[in-house]
Amino acid sequence: MVAIYYVVFVNTLYFSILALSFRNIWTIFRRSHYSKYNTLSGSELVPSVSLLVPAYNEELTIIENVNCLMTLNYPTYEVIVVNDGSSDNTLKVLLQEYNLKPMTNTKMHGKIACKNIRGIYHNPEFPDLYLIDKENGGKADSLNAGINLSHYPLISSIDADSLLEKDALIRMARMYMENPEETVAIGGDVRIANGCKIENGAVQDVSLPRKMWPMFQSIEYLKAFLGGRIGWSHMNGLIIVSGAFGMFRKDAVIAVGGYRDGYPGEDMNIIIKLHRYMLENKLKYRVAFCPEAVCWTQAPDSYRILSSQRKRWGRGNLKNMLENRGMLFNPKYKVMGMVTMPYNVIFEALNPYFRITGLLALAGYVLMDMTQWPILVLFGLLNFVSGYLLSVGALVLEEIAFKRYNKLSDLVKMLVFSALKFVGYHQLGVLWRLQGHVQFMQNNNSWGTMTRQSWSEEEKGTSEAA
Repeated sequence: MVAIYYVVFVNTLYFSILALSFRNIWTIFRRSHYSKYNTLSGSELVPSVSLLVPAYNEELTIIENVNCLMTLNYPTYEVIVVNDGSSDNTLKVLLQEYNLKPMTNTKMHGKIACKNIRGIYHNPEFPDLYLIDKENGGKADSLNAGINLSHYPLISSIDADSLLEKDALIRMARMYMENPEETVAIGGDVRIANGCKIENGAVQDVSLPRKMWPMFQSIEYLKAFLGGRIGWSHMNGLIIVSGAFGMFRKDAVIAVGGYRDGYPGEDMNIIIKLHRYMLENKLKYRVAFCPEAVCWTQAPDSYRILSSQRKRWGRGNLKNMLENRGMLFNPKYKVMGMVTMPYNVIFEALNPYFRITGLLALAGYVLMDMTQWPILVLFGLLNFVSGYLLSVGALVLEEIAFKRYNKLSDLVKMLVFSALKFVGYHQLGVLWRLQGHVQFMQNNNSWGTMTRQSWSEEEKGTSEAA
């Protein structure tokens, strides 16, 4: 019975969050289609932004990434690439492509601790591009180094294997300008670029991935970002801004000590720190989500890489929950303490244990003749239908507001994979999360293995991130 109550309760919560997303989708639609954000791209009133790009062994994608970032529709910004002690040719290809030269007497504006910086490079022909070369210290350490060099009041973190749509940054800035006093962080919508046609650092033709693993992730991302984060943002209860693309007020990030070094879930950690700091100091704030600001990213396309990523996510989630357990059910932390953190602990961190023990209990009931197979089948069917409807709900949100997938075949494919993910993929997610918890108990703090693929060529390279 516990398993049944758990499934009913968790689905009620999921549908409540989805309902909040639907409640806000028409506002987002009007903002996305009718907002005069283009007029802002030439305005001096728009706050300047420092784009921080941590790069470890990114020689295959880094040039397309930087070229993309240097052609955004935004009045004043700078791009700071941080080479995190790469063992491949990341540093070399950047130096050659932009003819960057060492800078002397460079002033570092921030004082957040980071690994030793070996050099800073610049070329007056590209006045808004800087390259930091530092000892390997991980993604969080690289972001801290970038903050120290940054010149502007807003910072934006962007993965080196990701591409921003030209208007993504200005759409985010527009949301920030609606309430600059209270906005401390804004998350963007992250979508899977595998299968899309990429030219000159931009997505020219949107299409779904051809391989199975990225296809499943496309469905997952749509459900998580459109079906979940719109609703959480409405409650000011967002617990994560994706590390692939987010915008932050620099003074707030510095006030909480910057990014946590050596952390498997540094993007969740910085948001929890911001919530905690603002609430403990009784400051009005919001952490927002801007679904019309889109970042396209490469998704893992093999079982090995995907499982490694998901185990790391499981470790990071558990570590963040354990270290911030004092916020749980604590009214002092408002929505974060009373809703978001309990939800995350019960339905994310403890999810594998509820599901596995629930299934074992149901099997035991059947074997002991305490229930009947039809009841078990009905339970599974209800579980499947509720999960499928949540995925379909996210697709409906996408069709209402954005319509980025124009082909009927793509929509049919998404509906089919929304169902197929319950046959194996969903169960693998539970297993990977459980394995991540085991790694956490073993004090495994590695980043894992990631594979990069050139945007323009079918070449592959492998990098090991520390």
